[in-house]
Amino acid sequence: MSLSIAVARETVPGEHRTSLVPETAKKFAGLGATLRMEQSAGTESHFLDSDYPGVELVDGIGQAYGGSQLILRVTPPSPEEIAALPEGSVLIGLLKPFESKERLAALNARKITAFALELLPRISRAQSMDALSSQGACAGYQCGLIAAARCTKFFPMLTTAAGTIRPARVLVIGAGVAGLQAIATCKRLGAMVEAYDVRAAAREQIESLGAKFVDTGVHADGTGGYARELTAEEKAAQAEKLAKAVALSDVVITTAAIPGKKAPTIITRDMVGRMKYGAIIVDMAAESGGNCELTQPGEHVIANDVNIHGPLNLPSRMPTHASELYAKNLYNFLSPWIKDGQLNFDWEDEVLAGTVLCRNGQTVHATVKQVLGEN
Repeated sequence: MSLSIAVARETVPGEHRTSLVPETAKKFAGLGATLRMEQSAGTESHFLDSDYPGVELVDGIGQAYGGSQLILRVTPPSPEEIAALPEGSVLIGLLKPFESKERLAALNARKITAFALELLPRISRAQSMDALSSQGACAGYQCGLIAAARCTKFFPMLTTAAGTIRPARVLVIGAGVAGLQAIATCKRLGAMVEAYDVRAAAREQIESLGAKFVDTGVHADGTGGYARELTAEEKAAQAEKLAKAVALSDVVITTAAIPGKKAPTIITRDMVGRMKYGAIIVDMAAESGGNCELTQPGEHVIANDVNIHGPLNLPSRMPTHASELYAKNLYNFLSPWIKDGQLNFDWEDEVLAGTVLCRNGQTVHATVKQVLGEN
């Protein structure tokens, strides 16, 4: 019996992405897998059912998941969706592993083998599977567009009959994949861009995009490509020098996040009070609490005439390309383990071992267990 792969419509409000696009459906079929998809599962990403030749289209999640061995998702399944998962099946997606002990318990009760792509090891071999990076690039791009659309100034320098318009001044805080994409987008739009990151290695990347590096003298390189958490003394030194750059900016885009933890507060209430009237903050870290003290997730608030935006699920604003990138991440993760239409994992493999969240009825990821207090 060949591997059966299933995809259902995403049910989280505002989620427009899909985990299977026509290109990857064709590739999975080429590996000998059969595919079943709930009708219209791709329409929010602007893929029609007719774009999936060879994929069995069914009505409802029960028919989609029934008898399937491998389930592809974007968001974590709801309790009702977990109940529909075939016992012992394999689930893969962005499962928010640090968010809910109850969700993990429900998955374990059904003996689901669950892979959370947020846990993917940050190694060279896994780059093509890195959904956080692919979706982060979408989010950073969207931050640049939001900033330009909301800014009260032109981004580029303009020479007009009425005189010369100076370019807007943009500061990007955090130079991971999302931050670098925000820098590149703002530069393409013509803004004068500065950027800051606590990782010393980011300076070269920032400058390679034509932006100016803001040096606060604080460096906090951590493991896995992420920054470590700063000490109280380092936070004070960082804030003092960063406040000056923030005060001079027309736009500030913040992208600093630490997996499994609340986003670090970088822009304080006092710093907002010193910003220009009409300035913009776009806080990409709103989903994990925000980098600005005044950010309200999902809201637009005004303080001291500074507009503070806390957008959520930014990749879903451009679902076609976000879905294409995400679906390719899934295919790149799974395809090495599909041979002649059968799924066979090598549990000694570094990528699999680092990404698996639940297996054999237990939560097996050490960091998740520690954060959720399951040790």
